[in-house]
Amino acid sequence: MSNKELLNLAQLRAFRLVADMGSATRAAAALFRAQSAVTRSVQELESALGEPLFDRGPSGMLPTPVGRAVLQRCERIFAELEELARWCGARQARRRPTADGALPAYLLNTRRLQLFIALARHRHMPSAAKTFGISQPAVSTAIRVLESGSGLSLFHRSPRGIQLTTEGETFLLHVRRALNELRHVPDDIAALHGKIQGAVTVGALPLGRTLLLPRAIARMTAEHPGVRVVTDESAYELLVAGLRAGDIDFILGALRDNDASSGLKSERLMSEDMVVLVRHDHPFTHARDLSVMDLRDAQWVLPRSNAPARALFEAQFKRLKVKPPMPTIETADLAVIRGLLLGTDMVAALSGQQLHYEVQSGQLAVLDVQLHNTRRDIGLTVRAAGTPSPAARALIDAIRLSVVDVTRTIGIAAG
Repeated sequence: MSNKELLNLAQLRAFRLVADMGSATRAAAALFRAQSAVTRSVQELESALGEPLFDRGPSGMLPTPVGRAVLQRCERIFAELEELARWCGARQARRRPTADGALPAYLLNTRRLQLFIALARHRHMPSAAKTFGISQPAVSTAIRVLESGSGLSLFHRSPRGIQLTTEGETFLLHVRRALNELRHVPDDIAALHGKIQGAVTVGALPLGRTLLLPRAIARMTAEHPGVRVVTDESAYELLVAGLRAGDIDFILGALRDNDASSGLKSERLMSEDMVVLVRHDHPFTHARDLSVMDLRDAQWVLPRSNAPARALFEAQFKRLKVKPPMPTIETADLAVIRGLLLGTDMVAALSGQQLHYEVQSGQLAVLDVQLHNTRRDIGLTVRAAGTPSPAARALIDAIRLSVVDVTRTIGIAAG
């Protein structure tokens, strides 16, 4: 998450209450604050956003269209913080759990929450302080306020530096989600005015990286040049963790089974079978009607042992009741696979579109060998709760359109 100045959570809370009650006077009473303080909070928020959030009239304060857009994002921001407050309260046996809708003051300081995320990331107090250009004591004070307010120990010191406790990990997840929602507010307002802006981070799995994602990015940025796209090529498990926290907007690639409790949902876009690839002048390219048994003693380049594609490959041999071959190389890196295939007699099993351009140019060849039941669904994985940012929605729309181009070009099954 960027360290740029985010909106003030306390001001957003005052705005939300005024919108709910239609009056700064009633909101002030609910917050036990002076009306002038609530009015000032709303005015400062409007100044920060550069937009009026209310139509003020004899009948009260009614949200403008911009105000309604901000309110929609506020619902998700404060739902996350309220859930965190309830969780913290429930962890303390001597404390009464926090009531629904209640938000303690220690969670309403945006910078304090940003400092907590920074320390969790750097695991080093001086580095976290340097990120924000502040002193180490200021970071220590912020963490102390969070630990005192939550009644939890969020960090402990270890030989590897400052580490999150188990409770700190859960606390971090909620804070990241809330602040990731918060950073979308200016982009929501821009979209209301017809401008798509901001950044979108894509978890890019191998089956989506070669054809689908580049075409979609080119299509989307041509239409919305103000959008910045970041791709993350981490392992699936790390991408899912980032998706759940809101650091990643969505994942594109081979779909996995997600149960109802995962908090994720998938959209199938297309399907593709695995193929066996070699260099164009490999001795095997002259053979016809090859079987996997003919290739059993080859030097294989295969996906890592925990990858679904590896299980599909090994199933080819298990169905014949023989032991699958041990790979010479285990990797998902297409640059490594490409280099090995072009420079050796090694053989690789993977999705054909992953090295589509090398096959199309004649550098690599698809062997005439039949593989059984290797079809994999390719699509999008998003959080079941929450709404993607306008930039993320624009890129998702471009991906859906690009599926049509790709399936037409290489003749595979669309969703």
